[in-house]
Amino acid sequence: MRKIQMKRLMILGMALSMTFSPISVSAAALKKGSRGSEVQKVQMALKDLGYFNYSEATGYYGMITVNSVRKFQYKNGLEVDGVVGKNTSKALNEQVDMDELLEVYEAEQYGALDWFNEVQYIWPRNTNAIVTDVDTGKTFSLERTFGTNHADVEPLTKDDAKTIKSIWGGWSWERRAVTVNVDGVLLAGSMTAMPHAGVDNAPAIKVVNNRSGNYGRGQNLDLVKNNDVDGHMDIHFKNSRTHGTNVVQSSHQNMVKKASMYIEKMSSFCDIR
Repeated sequence: MRKIQMKRLMILGMALSMTFSPISVSAAALKKGSRGSEVQKVQMALKDLGYFNYSEATGYYGMITVNSVRKFQYKNGLEVDGVVGKNTSKALNEQVDMDELLEVYEAEQYGALDWFNEVQYIWPRNTNAIVTDVDTGKTFSLERTFGTNHADVEPLTKDDAKTIKSIWGGWSWERRAVTVNVDGVLLAGSMTAMPHAGVDNAPAIKVVNNRSGNYGRGQNLDLVKNNDVDGHMDIHFKNSRTHGTNVVQSSHQNMVKKASMYIEKMSSFCDIR
């Protein structure tokens, strides 16, 4: 089998290679809400067959994927339920050579996925991610807790907060390039480390006084408790916007590009065999 340069990365931590085998027929059924490499393989196969019309195989099983699977099932005399179970997996594997498909499948962006069209669904609220600072290589865990124009995030533990402070040299609005690993899907982002709009020792969502970052009185946007952080921090992605002024900040987008280039560089060391 020929070597293929990886143009999209789906990795865990520092394990920077993976093997694309045929779509699994023994794994649990894939359905709406599923995410990961198996979903991406299904999307790639459906795209090759003309059923999946979205621009990229995101690894997130949303309604576009559900409807694409239904169309494939209908055309192939399968139960039309939008779920990729044993029979649908088998039918896809019979019609698509994943090895050949991967040789021609290239993403135009290396991890820099659009926030509004893709990332907000790949990384939904109340979902954890492993974040790596590009310059230092230090890693910490976050939960996406709030945010519509970008991701509002909170460290899971005091140790995670301590790691963040060690990277930024304390709490800071400095933009830094980061990679965000959500169930193996690696995303290019730009993070600031200034907690705001919350109080750690007060109930979440309730209206409180003296919120961090001089936010004054309002809803307590601090969901993760006992992590030594008052409020949340921000991670921006491609085309994401600020909440207050609703603008795309070039300072964040430059860091997203930097993280994307880092992912591209690391992918050059990876082969799919």
